[in-house]
Amino acid sequence: MRRVNLALQGGGAHGAFTWGVLDRLLEEDDLEIAGISGTSAGALNGAALKSGLISGGRGAARKRLDRLWTQVGEIGDFRMLPWIAPFLPAIRFWQTTTAALLPFSPQAIAAQLYSPYVMGSRWTNPLEPVVRDLDFTQVCAAEGPRLFVSATNVRTGKIKVFQGQDIGPEALLASACLPTVFQAVEIGGEAYWDGGYTGNPALFPLYEPDLPDDILVVSINPMRRDQVPDTPLEIQNRINEISFNASLLGELRAINFVRRLIAEGRMERGRMKAVNVQLISDEGLMNSLTADSKLAPTPLLLSRLKAAGRAAAERFLTGGGAKPGLEGTDLKGLLG
Repeated sequence: MRRVNLALQGGGAHGAFTWGVLDRLLEEDDLEIAGISGTSAGALNGAALKSGLISGGRGAARKRLDRLWTQVGEIGDFRMLPWIAPFLPAIRFWQTTTAALLPFSPQAIAAQLYSPYVMGSRWTNPLEPVVRDLDFTQVCAAEGPRLFVSATNVRTGKIKVFQGQDIGPEALLASACLPTVFQAVEIGGEAYWDGGYTGNPALFPLYEPDLPDDILVVSINPMRRDQVPDTPLEIQNRINEISFNASLLGELRAINFVRRLIAEGRMERGRMKAVNVQLISDEGLMNSLTADSKLAPTPLLLSRLKAAGRAAAERFLTGGGAKPGLEGTDLKGLLG
């Protein structure tokens, strides 16, 4: 039995890529998922995965993930005001049309001018019905893979990792709370924003002694873009991508440093955990998608991303991935 931990990145609707990856991994009967660290869409994927595994095993987990993303696909654009919802079919048509004809996104421009606090108590989180559809007796269960959900404390700027019984609906909503789109989520007197700012995803919760050394990172946030952005929206998108990757790159540098000390004999083996990191991604696909698509989960986009995730997982598995003890991704090359 191969035991691995999963580290699932956030990225809005692009999290459907992770859906595809998980769908393929669940077909591997000898692959045990021991721990899951998720942020934003990665946290939703992780919660649905664990809930399904607890309720009925691998098949139930695949169905639970299908249900999650079917519900997300029915939301429409996350940035739309509640009173616009009745006009959603027409809006979806014009979203597709303007994406083809205009060099900018009206929705993205509106998001820069509109605050989710304008509506006060009348504002509702479009993700809330999706999150509350999960069975949290299963999500928080002691059995099954250990689940860690990250959010960012607005006041301190520090990461908050929820686990066990602390993972309620609010924790998942906090982890996925983009501040330009959603109102901050209050938990225990503290306000939280998207966990991607401080851990996308956080790897350190997976260093526990009872968890395996192998961490499989499902990356949906491009590390590299060859084209330098030159429009205001492209520039803002790349700034967000860089900031959302910064915490992960910092943890990978620390892992690489420890591995090097052990390899050179400057640290005794067993003193610190020699973590092996492996990566599943599709940089070409993610470079081809617009920033708008993260917040506009159309069924067609989600289906395309799921298929791409399954294909990426297939390449990873047939290439010898997910085998315990592998040295993993070339972190030196990844970190530049």
